[in-house]
Amino acid sequence: MEANWFTTIIANPFAKGLAIGIFFCIILIIRGFLSRRDLAQEVTRLRTHLHTKLEIDSKENERRKQEIDMLKQERDNLRITVQSLNQKPGRKEIRQYYLYQTALDMMFEKAPGFAPAWQITLKEAENLFEKSERGVVPLLKRLMPSNTNKQVEEYERLSRVSLEDGLAKQVSS
Repeated sequence: MEANWFTTIIANPFAKGLAIGIFFCIILIIRGFLSRRDLAQEVTRLRTHLHTKLEIDSKENERRKQEIDMLKQERDNLRITVQSLNQKPGRKEIRQYYLYQTALDMMFEKAPGFAPAWQITLKEAENLFEKSERGVVPLLKRLMPSNTNKQVEEYERLSRVSLEDGLAKQVSS
């Protein structure tokens, strides 16, 4: 009778439809679980990818920020350097200054007539500098070292030499 009861239920069209419906529901539930598992893996993979991308972007932004700061610092340093170089007299001006100073020192010894003595003394100083520039080591390199203390020492040495030469010429005349 038991087999009979089972066969009557299976023979019933409603039971057949219900069994087929349950079978399809079970298949859909299994497919849904599999899809959900695949989607969860995909979300995990995308989160990992997004995290990695954000780390890379963060490092790149930090590097760019440091580079911008470094470039700003370099720009400021260059601006300061340009300003200081614009304020320094050129080599020509320094040479002209030494020339005039040497001429004035010589003129104080020969002070009777200011204008003629100035012209003569200036020409003598120019001749002195031209003679020293024709030597093995040009006067510009000797007279105008980069250090200011050396410039002052060199100027004082030249002043003594020019004064001694002027006195020697006067004594021999």
